[in-house]
Amino acid sequence: MISFIVPAHNEEALLGRTLSALHQSVRALGESYEIVVVDDASMDRTSEIATQHDARVISVSHRQIAATRNAGAAVAKGEIFIFVDADTMITEQSLRAAIDALRQGAVGGGASVRFDEGRLPFYARVLEVLLPPALRMLRLAPGCFVFCTRPAYLAAGGFDEALYVTEEVGFAQRLKRQGRFVILREFVITSARKLRTRSALQLLWTGLRLALGGGKSIRQRDGLEYWYGPREPEDAVRSELR
Repeated sequence: MISFIVPAHNEEALLGRTLSALHQSVRALGESYEIVVVDDASMDRTSEIATQHDARVISVSHRQIAATRNAGAAVAKGEIFIFVDADTMITEQSLRAAIDALRQGAVGGGASVRFDEGRLPFYARVLEVLLPPALRMLRLAPGCFVFCTRPAYLAAGGFDEALYVTEEVGFAQRLKRQGRFVILREFVITSARKLRTRSALQLLWTGLRLALGGGKSIRQRDGLEYWYGPREPEDAVRSELR
C-alpha cells in the first residue's frame, strides 16, 4: 500500500485540487493507497475538505512542518511513504516513476518541480528552468514531494523536529546513507503563491538572513514568516480550485 502524507495548515484554497490529483494519479496505476491529511491547527475548512475528498484526517497542533509530517507517518499503514505538500499536484508520470524507482531498489527520492498556472514574475520563470537540473545535480529533493520506503524512513529517523525549515534536506541526507536516492526527471506541480507575492530581493534577503543566522535561525519559528506567516490574500480568490 502507498501512504500519501499531506501536512496542512489553513489550506482550504488549494487542498482540494491536491487531493483530486492524488486520487486521479494513483487510480490510473491501479495501486492500493490511503491519504492521510495532517491538519495542523487549521482555522478554516481544511479538515472538511480533506474528508470530502476521502482522506483520513489527523489533527495536531505543532505548527511545525517536520513534526506534522512525522505525525502522519506514525499512523500511515503503507510500505511506501509519499510526502506531498497541500499546495502540490502530483502527476501520473511522477507517481509511476517514484514507485518504479523504489521497487527497483531505491530507498527514496524526489522529483522535478513546475509552478502552477497563473501570473509568474520573471525570476520565478528563471527558477523553473534552473531548478530541475540543479536538483538532479545536487541530489536534493524539494520538500513539496519526497518519497521513501517505510524501512528507510524509520532507519533515517524521520524528519528532524528541531528544525522549522530545511528539514527535508537533512532527511534526504540521512536517507542517502540507507541506499540509492534518486531525483526524477518527471515533475510535480506546486503553487507559486509565495513567488507571486514576494520579489526576488525579498526571497534573496530571506535566504541571506537564514545563512547569516546559522543553525539557530532554523530552530525557531520567529523570523520564518515566509513559511509560517499568514496565507497570502490570493489564496482566498482561488478557492474555486478545490
